[in-house]
Amino acid sequence: MHEMSLAESVLQHIEDAARRDPFTKVSTVWLEIGQLAGVEPDALAFCFDAVTRGTVAEGARLDIITLPGQGWCEPCNQTVPMTEVFDPCPQCGGYPLQVTGGTAMRVKELEVR
Repeated sequence: MHEMSLAESVLQHIEDAARRDPFTKVSTVWLEIGQLAGVEPDALAFCFDAVTRGTVAEGARLDIITLPGQGWCEPCNQTVPMTEVFDPCPQCGGYPLQVTGGTAMRVKELEVR
C-alpha cells in the first residue's frame, strides 16, 4: 500500500514546515489529490491518522480536495476531462489521450496553532 509512504511524506512536509515557522499543533491539512494520481483517499486518511500519532499533526483533520483529470486528444486536438488513464476521448472516442493534469498530490495548506 503506497498510501502509507504518501502519508509519511505529508508528515515530513508538516515537520519541515514546523521547523521553518515554529508551531506546536496542526488542526487541519488541506491536501490536493489529482483524480488520476492513483491514490485511494480513504486508505490515505487511515494511514495519515496512524503516522501522525505522537506528532504535531496528531488529531489533525485531513481535508482532501480532488482535482479533475485532464488530457489532450491527438485525433481531435482537444483538451478533455479524464476519469481513467486509458479511457477514450469523450469528444471523439479516439485514442491516445495524453494526460496533462490530475496526476499530482500536494499539501495545499495547513491550519496551525
